[in-house]
Amino acid sequence: MSLAVSLNGVRRTHRPGGPGLLRRHWPLLPLAATVLFLLAPLPAGDATASGKVGPADAASLLLVFVCAVQALRGRVRGLTPLGVLVLGAPAVGLAVATMTAGDPYAALPGFVRYLQVFVLVPAAVVLLVRDAGEFRIAAGCFVVLALVQGAVGVVQYATHTGASYQGEDIRAVGTFGPGDVMGMATVVAYGLVVATAVALAPGLPRRARRIAGGCALALVLPLVLSFSRGAWIATLGAAVLVMLLAGIRRALKVLLALAAAGVVLVGGLGVGSEMVAERLTSITQVSSAPDQSVTDRYTMWAAAGSMWRERPAVGVGLKGFPAHRDGHASLGLSSGSDTAGAGQAYVRQPLLSPHNMYLLILSEQGLIGLTALAGGWAALLVAGARRLASGSGGAGRIRDCGLIATGLFVWQLTDFLYADIGGPSTVLTGVIIGLAAWWALPARGDADPGGPPPLPAASGAAVRGPVPEGSSGR
Repeated sequence: MSLAVSLNGVRRTHRPGGPGLLRRHWPLLPLAATVLFLLAPLPAGDATASGKVGPADAASLLLVFVCAVQALRGRVRGLTPLGVLVLGAPAVGLAVATMTAGDPYAALPGFVRYLQVFVLVPAAVVLLVRDAGEFRIAAGCFVVLALVQGAVGVVQYATHTGASYQGEDIRAVGTFGPGDVMGMATVVAYGLVVATAVALAPGLPRRARRIAGGCALALVLPLVLSFSRGAWIATLGAAVLVMLLAGIRRALKVLLALAAAGVVLVGGLGVGSEMVAERLTSITQVSSAPDQSVTDRYTMWAAAGSMWRERPAVGVGLKGFPAHRDGHASLGLSSGSDTAGAGQAYVRQPLLSPHNMYLLILSEQGLIGLTALAGGWAALLVAGARRLASGSGGAGRIRDCGLIATGLFVWQLTDFLYADIGGPSTVLTGVIIGLAAWWALPARGDADPGGPPPLPAASGAAVRGPVPEGSSGR
């Protein structure tokens, strides 16, 4: 049985699923692979993925290649000059930081990594995702990744096969291993934010919202068992913002559900209650009795600030923080952090970054780099929030996309206060910036970035474009 659909006023028949669906959405396959390939575990004993190209990174390169091919064929969304400026400005700052580094050749790998995460992958996502349906497919991949990694993390805690934490192998790290303890916490938080946004979004089927709500509640447990303070803070901030944007009444319902889940998990069942309480308390223990990780973090923050004051305009150069760290850090900095468990032997992992993205950019790229990167992020956040609040241009019909994009982006910007790039999950940062830019930046000749812009029709191919207002589409 076929469904008659109207595209640009031309009635055509379309059979759901089958080769037609794959032919329309095949450019999204590399994007889905970039997210879902993070389900692949790191090799045992590999405490860090620094400097290595993993499956997700390879998929992101394929994503950029597909985008380039589609752009040559004229089958991508067009960007306005503002969009080109926001997405392209970081490349200028990165080039300046590389050329002015003490050793430009040593800075070159950093230039390539930053270009991948903050320029190429976001641009590819913006150009290839053509409508709200494809946006939802990309967002759904985050939930799938979070559920699988979260399930692995819960099993690790229950069976004492996780990463070492306070002398016990109970820290949930998923397949990322103890060398990347933030990996599972990050992807679980992404999925939780997406599921929360879908559960609260008006206009979606009730069944979809209920399933999303169940996923969000299920992901609370692995997030708690990650013992990641930065992820907790970022998730709380992003979730509260999404709730408020969705409506006070819906926000109160979700807050009550999450509070009940927290009471049952931590209070009733005693899931890591003492350790969770101690971890929460340590957030505020900066000068009284901080643990060594807090001391190291603030010591490296001070070192990053000292590097910036030495070269305020351009910084010490990409990949320059480790080389200049000891010359600017106090004696309170330890030699590294201990990692073990989850099938890996004990490894002393060096402290190679300040664990604050903004300070890392400031110390290595100076004010030029920080303005190019953080300035673009601020522009995307303001533009996306304004569009979500106004509901103009048909945004009310795809409000779930706005909630997802804003929630993920706010989570990332908040987490940057406690973390920076590094590890296999870094590539997802580029995907999130791309989704935020897709929502915030209008397409050229299209007032509504939520709808697909008209694309040139090939001979014999179906015409694709936005469904005209007033058309039933049936």
